[in-house]
Amino acid sequence: MKRITLIILIIGIAMFSACASNAETTSHGKSSTEKEENKNQEHVQESEDEKKSGGEESEEDAAGIEKDEHPNEAQYRISENWSVIPIKEETNEDVVLLTFDDAPDKNAVKMAKTLKDIDAQAIFFVNGHFIDTPEEEEKLKEIHEMGFMIGNHTFSHATLPDISEAEQKEEIISLNDRIEEIIGERPLFFRAPHGANTDYSIQVAEEDGMTVMNWTYGYDYFEPYMNAEKLAEAMISGEGPEVDVPYSLLKPGANLLMHDREWTAEALPDIVEGLREKGYEILDPALIETK
Repeated sequence: MKRITLIILIIGIAMFSACASNAETTSHGKSSTEKEENKNQEHVQESEDEKKSGGEESEEDAAGIEKDEHPNEAQYRISENWSVIPIKEETNEDVVLLTFDDAPDKNAVKMAKTLKDIDAQAIFFVNGHFIDTPEEEEKLKEIHEMGFMIGNHTFSHATLPDISEAEQKEEIISLNDRIEEIIGERPLFFRAPHGANTDYSIQVAEEDGMTVMNWTYGYDYFEPYMNAEKLAEAMISGEGPEVDVPYSLLKPGANLLMHDREWTAEALPDIVEGLREKGYEILDPALIETK
């Protein structure tokens, strides 16, 4: 009898120990899971906090860079006589602006490459009839992708005072639309063919966000200067004695007119070098105040 009682007691103790062990294991497992979940939640929260903090800091840093290092802050404006003048007194006034009309015909891409090689900026004023094929579109894209400003020179090079207001608007706006379609940007500058604006064309150009400009001097469209050597001399000196300009038109802020022409492309390196030797900086048109 005692022996049976002892066996029952041993079995009871064993069962109690097993239950206790299971209970302890279950308890520990639950506690471990809860701790792990808590740790995971804390980790997620920390990650979200860090991401949020990091994102805000990056935006602030980016804003700081844009504020402190913005390359296109306006430093110059176009004057009433079409020259470029500093907005602030301390800004260098000994600058000249290079501009090229009738692009991109046969020489504009070559000219852009030349300018890029010698670190000189310019505005290429475009006509619509030079960008009406896929090959011509690629020329415009290439000039733009090299970093040059694209201007509006009307769609068909029409003489604006000779056409109706509706036609003037079409000449200007349709070209802006076409240029935007090709390069993704609308022009910021407008130059009328022959420099012949009307009050209405100026209004249309300005309402579409463009600054209107003519020029200070240019010689490559006169027959005596359809020669690279003579053209370089005229553009560097500002004088065109063979077209009744025996005095120099070169001055600080001069707005220099040239065209997409073979002799101009050939003369371009000498023109830039000569102007620099005279102490003039070739102005980046991105620094000009626009509408």
